[in-house]
Amino acid sequence: MTNHSVVIAGAGATGLMLAGELALAGVDVAVVERRPNQELSGARALGISSRTIEVLDQRGIADRFLSAGQTAQIAGFALTRLGLGDFPTRHNYGLALRQKYIERILADWVNELEVPILYGRDITGFVQHDAGVDVTLADGQPLRAQYLVGCDGGRSLIRKTAGIDFPGWDPTTSSILAEVEMTEKPPYGVHRSAAGTYAFGRSEFEIKGSEIIYKDVGPIGVMVTEPNINSTAEPTLRDLKELLIAACGTDYGVHSPTWISRFTDMTRQAAKYRSGRVLLAGDAAHVHSPIGGQGLSAGVQDAVNLGWKLAQVIKGTSPDSLLDTYHAERHPVGARILKITMAQVALHREDERTRAARDIVGELLKMDEPRKRMAGMMAGLDIRYDLGEGHPLLGRRMPDLDVVTASGRRRVFSFLHKARPMLLDFGAARPIDIAPWSDRVQYVDAQYDGKWELPVLGEVAAPAAVLIRPDGHVAWIGDGTAQGLTEALTTWFGTPT
Repeated sequence: MTNHSVVIAGAGATGLMLAGELALAGVDVAVVERRPNQELSGARALGISSRTIEVLDQRGIADRFLSAGQTAQIAGFALTRLGLGDFPTRHNYGLALRQKYIERILADWVNELEVPILYGRDITGFVQHDAGVDVTLADGQPLRAQYLVGCDGGRSLIRKTAGIDFPGWDPTTSSILAEVEMTEKPPYGVHRSAAGTYAFGRSEFEIKGSEIIYKDVGPIGVMVTEPNINSTAEPTLRDLKELLIAACGTDYGVHSPTWISRFTDMTRQAAKYRSGRVLLAGDAAHVHSPIGGQGLSAGVQDAVNLGWKLAQVIKGTSPDSLLDTYHAERHPVGARILKITMAQVALHREDERTRAARDIVGELLKMDEPRKRMAGMMAGLDIRYDLGEGHPLLGRRMPDLDVVTASGRRRVFSFLHKARPMLLDFGAARPIDIAPWSDRVQYVDAQYDGKWELPVLGEVAAPAAVLIRPDGHVAWIGDGTAQGLTEALTTWFGTPT
């Protein structure tokens, strides 16, 4: 039997990000992936949000993704584009980049961290007990882990075997998605009719302003709404032809599909993200319509919230109860995403009443404050974990300030590349003593004279010190004293040595 501290089911974006987080913390982790390699068929996610780019920047790998994709103002709600250009972040945009490229980049990073990825292996079951979790693979090889994390998608075997309920809403819409060849050039872009929504595009494109310009090379991606939302049969080329004719009057000579799939707006969320030694993240914990493009980003952020907590529990730094904060913090975020996507699906319908409602929403979103509030939600920049009352920064993402330290000017995010927490102390006259936690928390004496500005909220009062968790969220605010710091350090980073 092979032993690991953590076994992750699934080498998608969520599983890979979690593996990287655990490896940075020095935890023995292995990933089990049923695919024979990292190749991915189908369109899947088409980009990542502003906050997720920040998360990757916190680990020093954002440039890998930025160089492979195209930045643009891609956030939107109910057909209204929501610009982030005036948001106080280095990454006031989204990134257009297909999931297959996102996964490849993450896999390269994980390989650099020497995490084993067991491709072509399938988990068939597991049993958890007081000492850990015994995992069974299809080839009969047993694995044992202290913890098992299901990052194995919406049909998660891990979730089902753990007996975790998955309540939610059945689908109201269904669409066929495919990559094909066509003898006639279709009208690129997204179109709507009484029959539903249909769209055409190519993998190769360029974004100029808010316009997508497709290149006339390569296969064509097509999406078309289907009337039967309860179909369980695998979609075929014939099905696609019939739907295109019904929607467009022609099938554009569609032929030679690379792949054909189906997606719906089924919306569900795990009742709990943890059951003993089994945890869920990404689509295993929450599924929803792909509209709005929040799914992959949410999974990556799940992983970054969970990774450091799981590492501290495994190392004995923190009690097992720290893992309960993962559900407490991420379940409300997931629930909000479900609500946003359901609202968007409802506003995309093409009846007269829905169009009227969508027009009114669009008018509201042209106003500055509603636009900022909704853009902050879509971009993930407004997330606040409930860490109590106090300074507006408490529980929110730490801004990536340019601070002056003894070693020179540095970005705050540069201190988070190794996923280590930090105390950023701006009160140089009276340094804060965190010696009992010095083996696990960085102390940085810094100066900053600029504005403190948060997305959506605007300018806030400058704190005297901030305690920053490995996920980039602020766990304590200093007001010139160390009141409450010992409690915060103990809560998040264990008892002092």
